[in-house]
Amino acid sequence: MLDPENTGFIAVENFTSLVEHHELQLDPSKLDMLLALVQSNEEGQVCYQELIELMTSKRSSSFRRAIANGRRTLQREILLDETGLGLYKRFVRYVAYEILPCETDRRWYFHQNRLCPPPVFIAIVTIVQIIVFMCYGIMLNKWVLQTYQPDFMKSPLVYHPGHRAQVWRFFSYMFMHVGLEQLGFNALLQLMIGVPLEMVHGILRISLLYMAGVVAGSLTVSITDMRAPVVGGSGGVYALCSAHLANVVMNWAGMRCPYKLLRMILALVCMSSEVGRAVWLRFSPPLPSSGPQPSFMAHLSGAVVGISMGLLILRSYEESLQKQCSWWVIVFSFITFLLFAIFWNIFAYELLGVQIPPPP
Repeated sequence: MLDPENTGFIAVENFTSLVEHHELQLDPSKLDMLLALVQSNEEGQVCYQELIELMTSKRSSSFRRAIANGRRTLQREILLDETGLGLYKRFVRYVAYEILPCETDRRWYFHQNRLCPPPVFIAIVTIVQIIVFMCYGIMLNKWVLQTYQPDFMKSPLVYHPGHRAQVWRFFSYMFMHVGLEQLGFNALLQLMIGVPLEMVHGILRISLLYMAGVVAGSLTVSITDMRAPVVGGSGGVYALCSAHLANVVMNWAGMRCPYKLLRMILALVCMSSEVGRAVWLRFSPPLPSSGPQPSFMAHLSGAVVGISMGLLILRSYEESLQKQCSWWVIVFSFITFLLFAIFWNIFAYELLGVQIPPPP
């Protein structure tokens, strides 16, 4: 109606009048965004496509810049000043301040948050890991350092270099754990960090990041520690944690989570301790007859995935990744690594004459 010539643009004066006198029930954050879109416009026209992306909760990079400019002229309450909230809404507000560095993004997430789809990926992965660990604990009658039991390595879920032709093992090893200490550490971190991340950024992005860390972990071990098996979901866990910590550091002034410096130090100490435990387990104990203990390289490769791919995902809240050149550079790099690792696993073991421990 406001664009009879189908130019794709609406005059700012007409659009402002429409916004001020509309009869639609809009979220307060969306109304703020509409006003910001108008106030930050320098050409006197509102792009129809940007309006559609706003109303469907899909913001482009150009619109994000417009919001950042318009925010300076908007008077809005701080999200922490909201009163009379129920338990769930208080939790959503807590998640917003834990994950997002920008007040505009926090308000946007708070008002548009819905329970559908729920953050089920991390929860399901954790439950399956616990169930698998309980089954093997009962079967082996051992709850710590299960890898010293020969029957543990016979599991079809463990990645073993002698079974690398069984492709599913490059993924399924994330359900097996060395013992109660590794399972507890991974489950605690992925629930405390992974669930809030999944609530904000969605199941697709967080599951992609987690699984990229898992695959990168097993493939890195197959290249750098060719005789060692791999167990545990540490590749995915470290991808999530490293991405979140890097995002906090790069947006330090904007983050409003309480005690962030103390929590940052505590998280780094815990993650470093877990890597140290994995290194000790790999080299220090006497090697059992079944061969080397699981490698620690999955931790490090997961951290690399988190700092590269994960950081870009977390910095692109409600933005399209496909429109960003840096995203495609990272995807191309990851695919190149996958292809190199595949060829390495096919040819390198025989060419280098690597003595692989006999598979259980």
